[in-house]
Amino acid sequence: MAALDNLVVTTALPVIREDLDGSLSALEWIVNGYTLPFACLLLFAAGLGDRFGRRRVFTGGVVVFTLASALAALAGTTGELIAARVLQGVGAAVLLPLSLTLITASVPAERRGTAFGIWGAINGLAVAGGPLVGGAVTEHLSWHWIFWLNVPVGLLLLPLIRLRLPESRGTDGRLDFPGALLASAGLLGVVLGIIRGHEHGWTAPSTLGPLIAGAAVLALFVWWERRAPAPLLPLELFRSRAFALINAASLLMFLGMFGSIFLLTQFLQIIQGHGPQAAGLRMLPWTAMPLLIAPLAGVLTDRIGGRPVVGWGLSVMAAGLAWFALVADPAVGYGAQLPAFVLCGIGMGMFFAPAGAMVMGSVPAGRQGVASGVNNSLREVGGALGIALLASVFAARGGYAPPTAFVDGLVPALWLGTAALLVASALVFAIPRGGPPARGDGNPAASLDRGTGSGSEGPGDPVGAPVTAAASPHALHGIDGR
Repeated sequence: MAALDNLVVTTALPVIREDLDGSLSALEWIVNGYTLPFACLLLFAAGLGDRFGRRRVFTGGVVVFTLASALAALAGTTGELIAARVLQGVGAAVLLPLSLTLITASVPAERRGTAFGIWGAINGLAVAGGPLVGGAVTEHLSWHWIFWLNVPVGLLLLPLIRLRLPESRGTDGRLDFPGALLASAGLLGVVLGIIRGHEHGWTAPSTLGPLIAGAAVLALFVWWERRAPAPLLPLELFRSRAFALINAASLLMFLGMFGSIFLLTQFLQIIQGHGPQAAGLRMLPWTAMPLLIAPLAGVLTDRIGGRPVVGWGLSVMAAGLAWFALVADPAVGYGAQLPAFVLCGIGMGMFFAPAGAMVMGSVPAGRQGVASGVNNSLREVGGALGIALLASVFAARGGYAPPTAFVDGLVPALWLGTAALLVASALVFAIPRGGPPARGDGNPAASLDRGTGSGSEGPGDPVGAPVTAAASPHALHGIDGR
């Protein structure tokens, strides 16, 4: 449910826009209202589970997500729908990290690799199927049923959680409440300012105010994290050049991907006249390709390391967006668009698994859980910023009517997405070929001091070398709750 609702709404946006008379900024917030709290609260939710019990907090997350889904289905205005999506994002931020720690507590060690493989496959399938499921449900039922479908699943889960999942807690019960509040408020201010830029102008007080305030709060967040006894974001992780660069590349990749999908799903429906289901099917070469490519990328990573696979994957995806920008026209046929969809799908498939291994390989084993949490959070922030930035460019250069105006706004937005992916590729290729050992020595602080300052000291393991599930089975795929 949590993964599916990232993109399930994208193919329904034109119908929602017509049904609820929504503006471009309202459509942005229908998507960003989910991804922002999802991004901001991932680490904090894991900490809550450590402190109060993971099963208990996970149950609360299912309740919140299910209730929010019902409220979204009942929404009669864009404001009500956005509020429900924000509440959904809060629930999803609890579900994702705690599902991993609960698997760790529930499954014997010798079977965890299989369990996490199933977990990763279901998440990948949900993300890939989001536009298609959303389109099919919208076309044959209504957009409200995108959210109604979550309700029986959530209600079924509640007794199963109680009966089948053991309770567990973390070893460190401290929570960084100030850090969580500062990070959330700062990100909200920055994204709100970007969204308001194309509505009110980039020099308007209503735009500059949130931007400046958000940047100031984020600076205060960094100051606090340097002094907090149990920081939400351990800043010493960024002493590793490899860790800093792969996270920056991840943010830019999701910026280009989410922003482009946001606009292209609307192009297929509003301009080319396809129904929601047909639009989802046409997007499938992009969104489903990672299911085929990611396993091959994993094998290739074992042979040559993750750095070239991720770097070239980002370049291939950039080529796909550039292809879209070059052929964009109200009357362009699907045959001309298909290579672009395929290139974007191949590039995305080359990114996911190797990038995760690179994140894990850039820090000691004792810090792999929080490192994965940071990476997941930055990806969600990148998605929210991508929608805000590309929609701002679209609105500044074009509009929804006539069709030529839509293309006039779409093309420069796609070039911005292309540029973001090319910069991300350059950052990956700037990662040193040799990095610090990923396994650590049982003393994370010592490991960080010993080799992560530049990411290249000592022979170490290749950056992006695969990390085995035995080293940190739950950290490889997500957050270990600390």
